[in-house]
Amino acid sequence: MTQTMTGGCQCGRVRYSVEIDSDDAYWCHCRMCQKATGGIAAAFVEVPVAAVTWLSEPDWYESSPVARRPFCSKCGTPLGFAWRDGTGGHDLTVGSFDDPSRFRPVAHAGAESIHEAWLDTKDLPRHFTNQTESVVKRYKAVGLEVPE
Repeated sequence: MTQTMTGGCQCGRVRYSVEIDSDDAYWCHCRMCQKATGGIAAAFVEVPVAAVTWLSEPDWYESSPVARRPFCSKCGTPLGFAWRDGTGGHDLTVGSFDDPSRFRPVAHAGAESIHEAWLDTKDLPRHFTNQTESVVKRYKAVGLEVPE
């Protein structure tokens, strides 16, 4: 079922709307994605280029001779990946969606750079932000509650 979804950067300067017709997402472990996000992988949803409407334009980083990446130059949020030649799909970062809960990973790309130790973390202890005393204390000190 096709659904219109929205997303954007952390500060709200860059926003998008996109027509989504699949729950499929994927992890890209290539070194370029690791460097672009500062993480061990990038989680992406691939959509047709025509499905994305930028409600406010992102900045673009030419990350290689063949690819470029939308991002917000104000807050630094990575928003996706696109081929410079305009072919293929457009990838949006899962975390930039307002509600990313729909998506499920179905594949690993850039598998040559997977950090295996980070794949299965289900048995690690889980700490919730709103229950971490040092975080709660800092938010209360500035008159706020811990955000989601």
